[in-house]
Amino acid sequence: MSTNQPSSGDAPAQRSPRKLMRGMVISNKMAKTIVVQVDRKVRHPVYEKFVSKRTKLYAHDEKSEAGMGDVVELCQTRPLSKTKCWRLVRVVQKARQ
Repeated sequence: MSTNQPSSGDAPAQRSPRKLMRGMVISNKMAKTIVVQVDRKVRHPVYEKFVSKRTKLYAHDEKSEAGMGDVVELCQTRPLSKTKCWRLVRVVQKARQ
């Protein structure tokens, strides 16, 4: 007798916490998509000086609530297109007009 259902002793699989990133919106000209620049500091391996690095992330903005210059928080998600695998969680700070 084989059953395909999990037994009562099995615990449900726990999903690991998703990555969160915070950055500034540099473009919102695409439909439901924003481009966010994330800045970080990295120590140079030879000179041991901190160097600024920038990363551009494409994120899904369903309601088009983020504007240029806003500071936003992103969450990693499944691939939504060729370049887009982040989703807007919230707008942390609106840009000054």
